[in-house]
Amino acid sequence: MDFAARKRRAALASILASAALALAKLAAGFLSGSLALISEGGHSALDTGATILTYFAVREGDKPADEEHPFGHAKFEAVAALAETGLLAVLAFFVAFEAVRRILGEAQAAVDARPVAFAVVIIAICVDALRWRGLARIASDSHSDALAADALHFSSDLVSSLLVLIGLAATRAGIPKADAAAAIGVALFIAVAGYRLGRRTIDTLVDTAPQGLARRLSALIERTPGVAGIDYVRLRRSGAQTIGEVGVFVSRTLPLERVAAIKTDIQQRIALAEPKAALTVTANPRALDDETVLERVLLIAGRRRLPVHHVTIQEIEGRRSVNLDMEIDGRMSLGQAHDVATRLEAAIKREIGPDLEVETHIEPMTTEEIPGRDAEPEIVQAIADGLARRAAETGRLREIHNVRARHTPGGLLVNFHCRIDPEVSVSETHDDVDALERVVRDDFPDIARVIGHAEPARQST
Repeated sequence: MDFAARKRRAALASILASAALALAKLAAGFLSGSLALISEGGHSALDTGATILTYFAVREGDKPADEEHPFGHAKFEAVAALAETGLLAVLAFFVAFEAVRRILGEAQAAVDARPVAFAVVIIAICVDALRWRGLARIASDSHSDALAADALHFSSDLVSSLLVLIGLAATRAGIPKADAAAAIGVALFIAVAGYRLGRRTIDTLVDTAPQGLARRLSALIERTPGVAGIDYVRLRRSGAQTIGEVGVFVSRTLPLERVAAIKTDIQQRIALAEPKAALTVTANPRALDDETVLERVLLIAGRRRLPVHHVTIQEIEGRRSVNLDMEIDGRMSLGQAHDVATRLEAAIKREIGPDLEVETHIEPMTTEEIPGRDAEPEIVQAIADGLARRAAETGRLREIHNVRARHTPGGLLVNFHCRIDPEVSVSETHDDVDALERVVRDDFPDIARVIGHAEPARQST
């Protein structure tokens, strides 16, 4: 069921119940002269005003977020609850003041404990019990501060009415100050109820995080793969939801796609564990203790969008040396390319240490698509036969397949696939494929480049 509709109906029912009880209590109180009953009537009258305020607060609080209220309007309910707290405090003071005046005064106000007074109080107790249970249930389901305040009002009315009933019975039994004593009990209970309501409302207004939630979320997030630590967890209540943000640390070497996947994983875990929590997840990069020099070099180059390969790292008599190939736009002048390489070398030294020796080899990078067309079938077949023959001589490469050849302005571009034992290392596989590429270029001078793709050989069954 729609919580907004349930909340509005509950608030309207509370207005009608509070108004009817206030009129009945006040009428019976003035007829009997019971201060306790008149106090209860005043309490219910204030409740009527408070529930009217609650109705409008609930209606405003359910409005969606807008430009002026980007986090929604849920705090309207907390403001209404705070106003109700003030009304309770004022009523408790005046009831207590009048009760003490009657107890200390020499002349006692006459109290006529008529049957109608008992009837009104008993009916009020029944109505208060029904309204309290109904409002408390809806307030709990919807996390409505305004309805929770209303439920607290009706629960205080329930206890207050019981005190009034006891006071009326004692007065009828011949204890003249019992009514005033009951009124003090009513005032004290109203004050305690107001304190509890005020404390909860102020917690909402000052953005106090739900107790224990930050600890539970931190433990949940720390178990998420890829999270290197938690930076912060900021939470606050907003109506039925808990909103806020979470900052986590991730390795700075991770690609953006992996970081995005980690954030999505965190949000899914939170949604399962705490469905009423709507949190924004921010991932902050952190240098981890187990980063290798290679990872740090690739990270620095990646930040500058510079493709690098053949990165070689050496330890020479206590000094570290890094050599790498850097691809750069082939149309760029040597002076410009050298400046780019110098800046890259300086950044690597800042990251790893000033004593580092860095050497870069500049290679031209093709920045435009190369025009081409498929080579004639007889040329492709001749190259395929040559690849198969040369592969047989190496002994490990076999099953040459998917051979393609294309004419380009610089010569033939050849692609092929082959198979090799899956247990052979990557380095050995690369050496074998590279050797096959070289000898095939020797056999076919028109070939400008050969690109071989090695696949693991199929296991025999």
